[in-house]
Amino acid sequence: MSALTTDEPDPVAFARAVASEAAAIDAGFALVFFSQSLIEAGALSRALSAYAPGLHHAGCSTAGEITPQGLEEGHMLAILLPSASFTAVSAMVDNLSSSGMDRITGEVEALRRTLRARVGGERTSNTFALCFIDGLSYAEEAVSSAIHWGLDDIPLLGGSAGDDLKFETTRLISNGRVTSDSAIIVLIATDIPFHVFKTDNFVPTDEKLVVTASDADHRIVREFNATNAAEEYAASVGIVPQTLTPLSFASHPVVVKVGGEYYCRSIQRMHADGSLSFFCAIDDGVVLSIAQPKDMVESTRAALREVEERLGGIDLILGFDCVLRRLDARNRQVFRDISELYRVNNVVGFGTYGEQYRSMHLNQTFTGIAFGERQAAE
Repeated sequence: MSALTTDEPDPVAFARAVASEAAAIDAGFALVFFSQSLIEAGALSRALSAYAPGLHHAGCSTAGEITPQGLEEGHMLAILLPSASFTAVSAMVDNLSSSGMDRITGEVEALRRTLRARVGGERTSNTFALCFIDGLSYAEEAVSSAIHWGLDDIPLLGGSAGDDLKFETTRLISNGRVTSDSAIIVLIATDIPFHVFKTDNFVPTDEKLVVTASDADHRIVREFNATNAAEEYAASVGIVPQTLTPLSFASHPVVVKVGGEYYCRSIQRMHADGSLSFFCAIDDGVVLSIAQPKDMVESTRAALREVEERLGGIDLILGFDCVLRRLDARNRQVFRDISELYRVNNVVGFGTYGEQYRSMHLNQTFTGIAFGERQAAE
């Protein structure tokens, strides 16, 4: 696999470099992630179609990038998959806000048939799935579940597209198309050993917040414990409500218990009336726990070490890292440490507005797929 990145706002030069590298390694597919602060999605899509017309690609806008140099912002990133080791097929699902989940499951089943026809049934056993979803669609839970339903035992992971914390519009691109309110599904068969994993850095406390008034369709909580949401949250974490910022929410996450495990339900922002928008689904009656952060560097290092031991070495990790982890790392002054940890472990990917892991949509989590060395597997 090969990764190219730039912080120059020149889509033509980038597309030419991608085309040249794709030819050099005989790549058949590229994953493309980009900051809308650097480049407009349409310009990048047109350049790729013009200068790398034979290279299928899929990707989305970001809330930060993970490049071969570590954590960055304002970059374009392309990850090229050589045809000798990877076979990829993709589909875009439009109009998520009005799309039936059965249609999404049907798209997945059709993709599986396409992949099987291309590589043969015996090779599809070593397959994984990626999905990229509009991070402002309010649809990630339903879409992730529908995709997972159609995958059978194929592992799924991915990230919600971001827009550099502007919360206005995210973009997805696929083979010349640029959309919002959509999702991209990619199925990839490979003979390279891989392992799908996730890691977070929080533990629940006994402090509870019960959602007593909400707008579930828009992921807005108006009241916790029958009290104004921002005031009750701020009191629980010991912060003055007027000073709540995305950094506050990143440093003091809330979690929900599902099937015996705790998952983060991160707060996106506070509104003027004291209501709180969330990155994940929320509804009346949901019981949240205030979480206590653990050491992010050590928990991430331990997770990466475990993956390396499992695979017998890491060649590259494709990672989807919640933007709130990035904010929290800055707040705790470990941003450089996390960035260096990603660099030395060959992590590439992007900062998300939410992470997909199997059937779940998560927040404040790193999800990744690690690829091992072919020699180690043999």
